[in-house]
Amino acid sequence: MTTSPTVPAFPTQTDVLIVGAGPAGLTLAASLAQLGVDHVLIDRNAEVQPGSKAAAVQPRALEYLERIGVAERLIQVGDRGRGFRLHDRERTLLSASYDNLDTPYPYVLLVSQQTTEEHLLLRLHELGGTVHREHKFLGHSPDFPGVTATIAGPDGTLRAVSARYLVGCDGVHSGVRSAAGIGFPGDAPRQLVAIADVRLNPGVGDAIAKEDTTFFLSPDGMLLVSPLAGGQHRIVAPAPGTSKPTAADVEQLLVDRGPRTDAVRVMEVVSASTYRVQERVAERFRAGPVFLVGDAAHTHSPAGGQGMNTGIQDAGNLAWKLHAVLTGLAPAELLDTYHHERHPVAAGLVGFTSQFAKLATLRSPAGSRLRNNVLAAAASAPGFTDWITTKLSQLDLGYTQEPDSGAPRVGQRVPPGSVPSAGLRWTLAVPGDGDPRDHDVLAVRHVHRLPASLLVRPDGYLAGHSVPTTAADVLDRLPDYLPTR
Repeated sequence: MTTSPTVPAFPTQTDVLIVGAGPAGLTLAASLAQLGVDHVLIDRNAEVQPGSKAAAVQPRALEYLERIGVAERLIQVGDRGRGFRLHDRERTLLSASYDNLDTPYPYVLLVSQQTTEEHLLLRLHELGGTVHREHKFLGHSPDFPGVTATIAGPDGTLRAVSARYLVGCDGVHSGVRSAAGIGFPGDAPRQLVAIADVRLNPGVGDAIAKEDTTFFLSPDGMLLVSPLAGGQHRIVAPAPGTSKPTAADVEQLLVDRGPRTDAVRVMEVVSASTYRVQERVAERFRAGPVFLVGDAAHTHSPAGGQGMNTGIQDAGNLAWKLHAVLTGLAPAELLDTYHHERHPVAAGLVGFTSQFAKLATLRSPAGSRLRNNVLAAAASAPGFTDWITTKLSQLDLGYTQEPDSGAPRVGQRVPPGSVPSAGLRWTLAVPGDGDPRDHDVLAVRHVHRLPASLLVRPDGYLAGHSVPTTAADVLDRLPDYLPTR
């Protein structure tokens, strides 16, 4: 599936140089290709890497991936998780369903990061893009108005690439971030986490859910058990030792932290790895012509399955802004809003996952009992489980600075059910009936019973309400609807 088309000669000039072909880099490259933006994507690896840390695509990420033609393909190969459960051993403290979410994707898609990358890569190839494999970023120097980057090719030959913008999607140990002198404050590596994709014995009981992700809370460290496609389960847990977990290691984690009522056996370890958790957020997501996306910008506890999804949305936020500036639709200052919008999201995410992990690993028996009783009581409170699923699904994220008055607020997510997606075009939604009309950068959609006209950004957030109802008038006034911070 990852077979590449003929790779063109390595270019010496481009509008956007992307370093790193993980989920964030591939999403950005596919988005730019769909928008017609010239770019170069490089990666130090020879192919998509087997095994993965991420195994869940949340509804908000699926909404964006639909805009670039990837969501439906992933859905065909993944499993739909209907929700999640919090357990203390076999006791269910809280059970939450995604069924009530206002989205075309009311579930978490359980699919490996490797599969997600393969489908993003396939889409990139369809759009005429490619990945220059075994190319290493060595550094960059200012070259007004952009940069000149030094790249080492597969044979070690050094190449210079002039780029208007440089984007680091190269992970926690980002060379782009280091070369740009951007700080990465936070906690140093300390906790070792084991990840294993396994096949369990067929007779596993109800405490190991077949459709839901289950978080087992334990003073020894949280244990996550999630079903995957093909009858596998993903096991994630803080663990002692530094080697890849064996079947016996995984079984011991299940015995120590999982249900005591079920005899759980690991029949096969399909893949396994370990990594150290860090909790860090880059000081800046932009430094002049340099941007950071995904793990290069933020990293955190795996609790809640948020990391890859946040990187996908970073890419979606940046892609349309690069296109708007490069094509003259927007002033260069628009690019400052990438940091202003995405940095608070990342900082909030790190805080949320850190607190969740601490809550899950309380060592005091009295503290654990209090936590369990509070969670059990909260589970029956009206609206609580809907609130937490909305948060984990990332459907609550937005960039609004307007007070909530009941009217649509600029910066709010616009549910696809209320205004149909138009790919990566701006969308003008007008009340009434009529045929859809597509222009180069703007799509017009008629929406029955819409109270007032809406303008939706290419990433699915509200740009303006009660706007003009003709495409020409909106395009003339487009700068008025751009975010300013």
